[in-house]
Amino acid sequence: MKTSFRLLYIIALLLTVVSCGRRAPQSAARPERRYVFLPPIPPAALPQEQKRDYLRGHYWDKFDFTDTMFVHKADTAQMLNHFAQFVAVISDRPADPAPMADLMRRAGVSRPMTDYFVWLAERVLADPNSSMRNDEFYIPVLEAQLAAPFYDQYERIGPQYALDMARQNRIGQRANDFRYTLESGVSRRLYDLRAEYVLLFINNPGCPMCREIHEAIEISPVLRRLIADGRLKVLAFYPDEDLGEWLAYRGHVPASWINSYDKGCVVRETSAYNLSAIPALYLLDRDKRVLVKDATDVGLVEEAVLAREQL
Repeated sequence: MKTSFRLLYIIALLLTVVSCGRRAPQSAARPERRYVFLPPIPPAALPQEQKRDYLRGHYWDKFDFTDTMFVHKADTAQMLNHFAQFVAVISDRPADPAPMADLMRRAGVSRPMTDYFVWLAERVLADPNSSMRNDEFYIPVLEAQLAAPFYDQYERIGPQYALDMARQNRIGQRANDFRYTLESGVSRRLYDLRAEYVLLFINNPGCPMCREIHEAIEISPVLRRLIADGRLKVLAFYPDEDLGEWLAYRGHVPASWINSYDKGCVVRETSAYNLSAIPALYLLDRDKRVLVKDATDVGLVEEAVLAREQL
């Protein structure tokens, strides 16, 4: 025991001498790495009309998809903002999924990175509260998730359902037909409507945004003119089963609109339309092909109409 104590004493003494005499060199403190993504800036020499195309193809070039630590360290709000900016860049071609498909192909190097970009896409492209909802961009995200080897059969159930819903009523395709019922009890079908345009307004009278959209349609010079000329019919459609609120609000609906409800909630039961986000606007042409899908911005409807008027 005495030997052990003496040995410990000598070691302690040597350590004291070293620390007081010659200090061991200390490495300089390394600054903590910042996990920040900076989108590229288009070359200044590019004409203005080509800068958007540059960003469309190069937006994610400086992102390291192999660095999974970024998923845990990056500022979430900043990345949501960058992802939303990317969506804004490619939104001038709302039916072109190629840029989003390419992004998901690059993110598919690992499960953490795939999960991360799926999460970003859900918030920007699929969240009911997002003004940038776009199924055409969300479809390649879900397709990439289902094609990835990282998920088992149970983990694929949710994405598969979301994909099935996103593939309903796509832009350029004919909308799903359904039966609507009037206050009189008379029942008709969407495809029975004869007009150059049909604006399907899925709404709940109790929601503030529904009333905002209602007012925006009424004051829109473009839509008012089309309604007055008989070229546009507005089908206000209530998809829920409690008719009390719908009946109470019926006096506020313009006489020029078709005010209807879903008797038996058939649309919800058959998933003919995605009702996870209400309100929703669908602009259809005379053949019931979708021109605008699941929108909350009346301005988008106006733009789609004006674009066709100029053809």
